[in-house]
Amino acid sequence: MPDSNEQRFATVGLVGRTGSPHVVDSVVAVEGVLARAGVRVVLEADTARMLPERRHATAPRADLGNQCDLIVVVGGDGSILGVARDLAHSGVLVVGVNRGGLGFLADVSPEQIEHKIGAVLAGEYTVDERFLLEARIERDGETMERSAALNDVVVHAAPASRMMDFALYVDGEFVYEQRSDGVIVSTPTGSTAYALSAGGPIMHPGLDAIVIVPMFPHTLTSRPLVVRGSAEIRIVAGGLAAGPRVSCDSQVDYTIRPGDALHIAKSPHALHLAYPMDHGFFESCRSKLDWASRLGNG
Repeated sequence: MPDSNEQRFATVGLVGRTGSPHVVDSVVAVEGVLARAGVRVVLEADTARMLPERRHATAPRADLGNQCDLIVVVGGDGSILGVARDLAHSGVLVVGVNRGGLGFLADVSPEQIEHKIGAVLAGEYTVDERFLLEARIERDGETMERSAALNDVVVHAAPASRMMDFALYVDGEFVYEQRSDGVIVSTPTGSTAYALSAGGPIMHPGLDAIVIVPMFPHTLTSRPLVVRGSAEIRIVAGGLAAGPRVSCDSQVDYTIRPGDALHIAKSPHALHLAYPMDHGFFESCRSKLDWASRLGNG
């Protein structure tokens, strides 16, 4: 953790989810905190277009990692997923203000902007390093598509009413053939997202592991499988579904054909998330997954 008395950030990038007046209010609030702290602000170009006044430099999102020491993302976890795929390679530090749903990644609430963003600027924060997955679609020995994913890579039947079959390999070793709605390959970060709703385990974000979660398998014995983080996973598409889809973080989608191979492995890049000092993973689980609720009055 940096020294709380030392200013660590000279230039801060500001990214907001487009299309919401509530996001604009929080972007303006963050902008005020940054201005009062005396740091140089660079607005993502799309974010700048949301604001009534443009008082700062602007840049495309892809350039922010090279220009900034810190990125503040105003939105939900989905907004951070996009920033992670675009900017993790730069190693820039990211902090999230939650204007979305659960907010496992975007942890600062709107009413905490003044206090908690100010504390981060003063060096009072901890850093979580979250690894990404790299998905690569191979057809006849040629790479057709490639994308990173912070949460998960999902192979699913299309249309949704159809099933698909596929073969799963881990580190070159055959695991099983399966007929199901698809399969989710998730990082620990993504274990509290889609994988959780499909019956996968909650994984502490510090684990170096990947979970493979079948989606409505046509067998009662198929269960989530946890493998080491360095594992190389290969999924070979079979038939049944007319054009299965591969989805990265539910934001980047590709269509695959029977015989295509989907290769999934840990990306060489990681997302560095800054959290206020009082952040804790289990506290987030208690509050966001309702673990703290009790039945009755006892």
